[in-house]
Amino acid sequence: MMNSLCRISYQTKIAPLRFFSVSAVQNAKHSCKVLVIGGGSGGCTIAAKFARRLKKGSVIVLEPSPDHYYQPLFTLVGAGVTSVAATRRSAKSVLPSNATWVKDTAQCIDAKNNVVRTAEGHEINYDYAVIGVGLQYDYDKVPGLRDALNDKASCVSTIYSPDYCEKTWNDIRNFKGGEAVFTYPDTPIKCPGAPQKIAYMADAYFDKTAIRSRVNITYNTCLPVIFGVKKYADVLMEVVKKKRINVNYKTVLKEVHADKKEAVFFVTDDKSKEITLPYDMLHVTPPMYTPEFLRNSPDIVDGNGYLDVDKFTLQHKKYPNIYGIGDCTNTPNSKTAAAIAKQSYVVEHNLLSTMSGKQSLDQKYNGYGACPIVTQYGKCILAEFLYDGVPRETMPINQARESTMAYYMKRDLFPFLYWHFMLKGYYHGPEWVRKLINPLAK
Repeated sequence: MMNSLCRISYQTKIAPLRFFSVSAVQNAKHSCKVLVIGGGSGGCTIAAKFARRLKKGSVIVLEPSPDHYYQPLFTLVGAGVTSVAATRRSAKSVLPSNATWVKDTAQCIDAKNNVVRTAEGHEINYDYAVIGVGLQYDYDKVPGLRDALNDKASCVSTIYSPDYCEKTWNDIRNFKGGEAVFTYPDTPIKCPGAPQKIAYMADAYFDKTAIRSRVNITYNTCLPVIFGVKKYADVLMEVVKKKRINVNYKTVLKEVHADKKEAVFFVTDDKSKEITLPYDMLHVTPPMYTPEFLRNSPDIVDGNGYLDVDKFTLQHKKYPNIYGIGDCTNTPNSKTAAAIAKQSYVVEHNLLSTMSGKQSLDQKYNGYGACPIVTQYGKCILAEFLYDGVPRETMPINQARESTMAYYMKRDLFPFLYWHFMLKGYYHGPEWVRKLINPLAK
C-alpha cells in the first residue's frame, strides 16, 4: 500500500526554484538527477559536492527544517562555554545555491520506481538518491521524560536538543548539591561519548564552584564498558576514578517521576529488576530511532529500521542507485560528524562510478570516527578509531592523554572546518594531515 501511494501522479508541475516554500504550492511534481533526502551534516555535504559537479537544478535537497545546527558543540552549550545561537545557521545559508531546496519531509519512498512522496503531497522522481536523514529522539519511550524536559523547574534536561541544552547549563550552574544522575540509553545514539562528557563537565563546574564535596554523581549506561575502544576506555576509567563518579553498567532509564524526583532504571541482564534513584539533577540521553519514512519502508531498511547499505561502499544492498550517509545507516561505526566527513568522500566517488555505469566501486569506508571527549574546562581526550575499535590517531602524540590543544581544537577548530569546508564539500577528515605530520604511524 505504501508503494502504491508513492506512485500517485500529480498534474501540477513547476520548474525548480531555489528555496521555494512548499506551503505555497502543494501536489507538485519534481524530477532530478540526484535527490538528497536530509539536509543535515551528511545531506548538506553531499548536496554541495554534486551541485558543484552537475548543472543547476540537477540536485534536490529534501529537508523540512529552516535551521542547521553544529550539534557537536551542544556539550559545551550545556557546560556554559557557548550558546545555542552560536551553533545555529539558517539552512538557506548552508545549502548549495545550485541545488533546489524542497522544504518538506519524506513520507514514503518507492525505491523500485525511483519516487519519493512528501508529507505535503509533493512527488519527486530521481535517478539517484542519497539518504542522510539522521536520527530522531524518542522521548516518549521513557514515560514522564517529555513532560519533565518541558518543565523549567524539573531539573531534567538533555544536551542532545537545541531546545533543552541551555536548560542543562541552567541546571548545572544553579545546582547546590545532592544527587546528579546521567544516563545512556539502550539504542544507537549520536556521539556515544557525549553522555559522559557532560557528566565530566558538570563535575568540573561543581569543583570550580566549591560544591563538589556535596554532590554525588552517578553515570548509568546500558553498555558493559565506559567506552567502546579499549585504549581510551582505560584512560577514561582513570578519569572516572579521579572524579569519583559512580558508574553503573547495563543499566537503562525506564521512567521519570518528576513529581517525586525519581528515575527508574532496569538492568539489561534482567529487565524485571528495577532500580529507583532519587535525583536533584537528571541529565537524560534520549533513546533514538530512524525517521518514520525509513521505518515504514521495509524494502530499503534492515530489521531495526536502518538504511541497509554495504558498510564499506555505502551503497544500498538492493538498489544500486541509492546510497546512505550518516546516522541513519546500519554501518557499525560511531555516529559522529567526523564519520560523515570521511563517508562523504566515499559516497561522492562511488556514486560517480555508479552514474558512469561502472560495476566496481573503488572507495571504501574504513569506519573512521572521532570523539573529542572533554573531561574538564580546557582539557580533552581526542579519540580516533576505525571499525572494530582500532585506534587511528592523527597527531604524533598519545591522544588518549588529556590535552589542552585537543580542547581548543574541539571548541574552535572543528566548528570552523565544519562551517567553512565540510558543509561546502571540501573536508573529508584529517587523513591528509596525518600523512603529512605522522607519515610512519600505523
